[in-house]
Amino acid sequence: MVAAQARSGEEWAQKARHVESMGYATLLMPDGLNHTLAPLPALTAAAMATKTLRVGTYVIANDYRNPVLLAKEAATVDVLSGGRFELGIGAGRPAAAEDNRMLGIPFDSGAVRVARLAESIALIKALLSGQTVTATGPQYSAADAQVSPRPLQQPRPPILVAAGKRRLAELAAREADIIALGIPPTETEAEITERIGWIREAAGSRFDQLELNLNLMAVGQQVPRWISSQMGLSAEALARAGAVSALTGTTDEMIETLQRRRESLGISYIAVGDEMMEGLAPVVERLAGR
Repeated sequence: MVAAQARSGEEWAQKARHVESMGYATLLMPDGLNHTLAPLPALTAAAMATKTLRVGTYVIANDYRNPVLLAKEAATVDVLSGGRFELGIGAGRPAAAEDNRMLGIPFDSGAVRVARLAESIALIKALLSGQTVTATGPQYSAADAQVSPRPLQQPRPPILVAAGKRRLAELAAREADIIALGIPPTETEAEITERIGWIREAAGSRFDQLELNLNLMAVGQQVPRWISSQMGLSAEALARAGAVSALTGTTDEMIETLQRRRESLGISYIAVGDEMMEGLAPVVERLAGR
């Protein structure tokens, strides 16, 4: 479940406990300078307010943080959450270019941002696994870097990479534990099948160990406000277009759709925004642990 806003610490803690009580496995948070809580401190607070709920970033904008410092912060969140953290990271979306400008960071080409992300992931994975790391760029440098205390999850917390275009999908296939399929809201099953084919080809023998994630854009008759206001799309329109991000029908029909997509596409990790979490709750209750 994806959420990022609260007016107070108590409201945020109550939201986390409510998410946990409905059976959701993970609370995910996006990254950005405006409108949302900062993900790493907020996820720590959510984890400390709950008992079993996993927490994760969805996703950290790689350009905003030094990878050695990010590995340190990720390890700390994992320790404080009792080993319930997953680190989601991405190269940054064009829509986030305004954040780069506010930070005084250039928004480079996709190729440069993906290359930078590749270096960052290599450093983070090594550090979270307990290695001492020296790196000489071209994007990042580090000298005998290490982080302690170590994360509780061994060999390290899982890493999610958000992947839209092919080059990023191939990087995620080689390096991630979880791949968030960054797709347009109207993408069809045929189109996402091609995208998953890129991942399968690049992953090779490790494909069966990967977990594929999809963020829903419609549940029942609900869509997120931004989908309605900015794109003029409704749940009915998305379903009519055959959008894989739309989950409509009765509870039984939604369950059947998710199970079919798991079998045919390998998508087993479903995310939904907090605007639609109540609508998906009956499905979560029936499928929890399956």
